[in-house]
Amino acid sequence: MKIGLIDIDYNGSFPNIPLMKISAWNKSQGNDVEFYLPFSDRYDTVYMSKIFSWSEDYKDAINADSVVCGGTGYQIDNLDGSEFFNNNPSFFNRIFMNKLPDHIEHIYPDYSLYPTLTKNTAYGFLTRGCPRGCSFCHVAAKEGICSKKIADLSEFWRGQKNIVLCDPNILACRDWKELLQQLIDSKAYIDLNQGLDIRMMTEEKAEMLCAMKIKEIHFAWDRYEDKDIILPKFKMFADKTNISVHSHKAIVYTLVNFDTTIEQDLERIYTLRDMGYWAYVMIYDKEHASRTHKHLARWCNNRRIFATTPRFEDYNPKLG
Repeated sequence: MKIGLIDIDYNGSFPNIPLMKISAWNKSQGNDVEFYLPFSDRYDTVYMSKIFSWSEDYKDAINADSVVCGGTGYQIDNLDGSEFFNNNPSFFNRIFMNKLPDHIEHIYPDYSLYPTLTKNTAYGFLTRGCPRGCSFCHVAAKEGICSKKIADLSEFWRGQKNIVLCDPNILACRDWKELLQQLIDSKAYIDLNQGLDIRMMTEEKAEMLCAMKIKEIHFAWDRYEDKDIILPKFKMFADKTNISVHSHKAIVYTLVNFDTTIEQDLERIYTLRDMGYWAYVMIYDKEHASRTHKHLARWCNNRRIFATTPRFEDYNPKLG
């Protein structure tokens, strides 16, 4: 069989994990796999993966016997995808798949699909789900409100120097100690690319994180009203670990344009900076955000601007 793949979101910076698994399984069955070429011979099946709803879809006719679409970019609230496809008549001949079958989900990924991005780097999930159920996040609807172990590290790592972990809330998983120990034992450089739930932090968890070779660690401060819980945790983490927060290894995703005022946003940013963390502004519904929120993100997320202009009130976006 001839299999084609389309990575809707691809921008040259991150591989598509489901497509790597689909490729690995099809190759194990003796099928030919490649990224879809519009003027190639007809494909038996083409798989399209879309993570972000704002990514422009592939709407041209696809030369294939069947087209399978998957990912939260197509549908979050209604996970069978029917609403999306009913509203897009040009997709009438496409099939929606909201999750990979187990025999594909738990296969070792085909990293050869993205040779530049995955050179000596492994990508994957050890847990899925999150107990928070935040209204701005799709994880609870897609993966459940309990953080559960879904894999061991060996499922997607075989000695690579770097590991990029995409778990939504690994610290809330009851198997957190076992999983953190697997990361420590790997002796690989770890990039925890999602915002760790600082509310779940304990001294023991902080010590285990400190024992890893941390490339970059990310936390999240989404809800302003959690500050009385969050701030002592941030202080404890900084005091108990040797991860240099001042070296910008510790980044805090800071949600704006959802349910906070600009004054509350600045309070969080200034407070985190005073504690040695770098706030990274994440704009909710960026497409419809105000110009002020976009200026706030540019000021805060550009390290050079943030260092030379300590106060947002003094930032002139025209001067940069």
